[in-house]
Amino acid sequence: MKRDVIPVKLGKLVFGSGKIYIQSMLDVPSTDIAGNVRQAVELEKTGCEILRVAVPDKEAVALIPAIKEKISIPLVADIHFDHRLALASAEAGVDKIRLNPGNIGGEENVKKVAEVCRQRQIPIRIGVNSGSVEKDLLEKYGGPTAEALVESGLRHAAMLEKYDFDQIVISLKSTNVPTMVEAYRLLAKRCRYPLHLGVTEAGTERMGLIKSAIGIGSLLLDGIGETIRVSLTTKDLCEEVRAGRDILRGIGLYEGAPELICCPTCGRTRIDLLSLATAVEQRLAGVHKGIKVAVMGCVVNGPGEAREADIGVAGGLGCGVIFKKGEVLRTLPEAELLDGLMAEIEKL
Repeated sequence: MKRDVIPVKLGKLVFGSGKIYIQSMLDVPSTDIAGNVRQAVELEKTGCEILRVAVPDKEAVALIPAIKEKISIPLVADIHFDHRLALASAEAGVDKIRLNPGNIGGEENVKKVAEVCRQRQIPIRIGVNSGSVEKDLLEKYGGPTAEALVESGLRHAAMLEKYDFDQIVISLKSTNVPTMVEAYRLLAKRCRYPLHLGVTEAGTERMGLIKSAIGIGSLLLDGIGETIRVSLTTKDLCEEVRAGRDILRGIGLYEGAPELICCPTCGRTRIDLLSLATAVEQRLAGVHKGIKVAVMGCVVNGPGEAREADIGVAGGLGCGVIFKKGEVLRTLPEAELLDGLMAEIEKL
């Protein structure tokens, strides 16, 4: 069951509307404005719905208008320590600000940022992670435990609430998946703010995706979370977006995209199933239908076990069958199976 949250508007998006938004963060040096713009455009094309950019100094504020001119998705400014960068980013037209109210130089600075963001209707994400928990909380809980993360997040939220600001999103990220999951579950019971899910410093594409899928997926299945970022150490940042999309698709929360199911093969397989499945996956990237497509190695795992698939293919000896909801439509030579399957998908 989806938890009840305070609606928070981010441009045309609304946290709490039921949709889960996929985020990523630019990784081009902040001094390279053209490079950041190119990466931002590519991420939006891939399906990124919210984009974050680091603003480490006043020169980096110039990134905001340059990027916003070329994309249509909301842009978030990532701010640390200097509240003046938050104010300048708001003035430059940023859509959202990510910061920790506790590290921007005192309550007077928190008040200034809250007032400007309230006037401009700019939400704030409080970003807490295992490396940013306050010393007194580390001593109280014996380390960056789930309880410490939660208390830190609520402490920062209270600073903003003091100045009549409630357009807040909270993230509690940890490199430890069980800690991350426990923290979000505890926080979900103690506040109604939208939650940004993620495993921080998750790792390279293989392990990072596994850890993120476990942590983010578990929480989404609990009805917790309004937006996600899959943090990966990767050459192609678009992999973060694809991974987020795949996590949502895997638990049935990504609308308008096909789900591909494949058997792992066995000694009954008599066709090149791996090549066929890979080709189907590539062709499905351009399909925008909420259907289940099966690629199976034999008739045992085909129309039988995969009868719930909307459409599918099952291999034989140099040939295969196209089936729909468990009913065989026709038999084709192996070389014609891919085109035959895609032709049937177009009819759906």
